[in-house]
Amino acid sequence: MGFVMNFLCMMLLLPFQAFKNEPPAERLPHPFYIAVTEINQNAAAKSLEISCKFFADDFEQTIEKNYRTQLDITAAKDKASFDKFIPDYVAKHLQLVADGKPLQLNYVGFEKEKESAYCYFEVQNLASVKQLDATNTLLYDFTSEQINIMHVTVGGKRQSTKLDNPANKASFQF
Repeated sequence: MGFVMNFLCMMLLLPFQAFKNEPPAERLPHPFYIAVTEINQNAAAKSLEISCKFFADDFEQTIEKNYRTQLDITAAKDKASFDKFIPDYVAKHLQLVADGKPLQLNYVGFEKEKESAYCYFEVQNLASVKQLDATNTLLYDFTSEQINIMHVTVGGKRQSTKLDNPANKASFQF
């Protein structure tokens, strides 16, 4: 299992590094379509901290398609639109259930770093988690080749899974 996760992590980083210094006009389609959702329990704050990492251009195109608007994820003038559309899009495509109770994801914000877009959410007032169930279809509406990797850490124990479109369900037991 360790080799598989190391391989997946390596394959995840390669596409992000592939376009490191290329101007947008010279970019070729990337060979993998991967999003990473990281969920960490913060026991002291009694919360779950959630981050979703996407290829920025894929995410931007997905938001544009879903909300029928032209946006630039790097433009300050479009930040308010992204702050409106991101929580709506993620709520429709990432549902979490902890110990049988649906969770409400509270939007914290987003940032773009190089070729990646990061979106941040939090679930408050959650002291413990024994089982976390997820339905994850993030960017499945962008390409049928989409892969979603999920990492969940609760009580210091980390579990991971890979969902190849159309697979969209994952369950983590702690």
